[in-house]
This record gives sequence, structure tokens and C-alpha cells, in this order.
Amino acid sequence: MAKIAEAMNRQFKNVFVCKNCKTKIRADPQKILKGEVKCRKCKKRAFRPLKRK
Repeated sequence: MAKIAEAMNRQFKNVFVCKNCKTKIRADPQKILKGEVKCRKCKKRAFRPLKRK
């Protein structure tokens, strides 16, 4: 089955996962790199990109 670009963007674009509590958050990548975004659940600033399966 073909991958639809719009669906892939909706699921994975600007989505990051907290390294501590595994909560997903949607934010601008530049803000993540600068450390301006905090996790809503545990208040930490360590994020990784969402893995694409």
C-alpha cells in the first residue's frame, strides 16, 4: 500500500517524545533544540523524535 504524504505529515511532523515519561508532544524542532519546550507531564526538557515504523 502506498504511503500518503499528508497522513505521514499529520502523524510524524513536529512530533517528539519525552525521554523520561514517553509522552508525545507536538512542537517546533528549533524550540526543542533550544530547550524552550517542557514536558507537560514531568516538566523535563529531554525529547527525541517520534520513530517511524
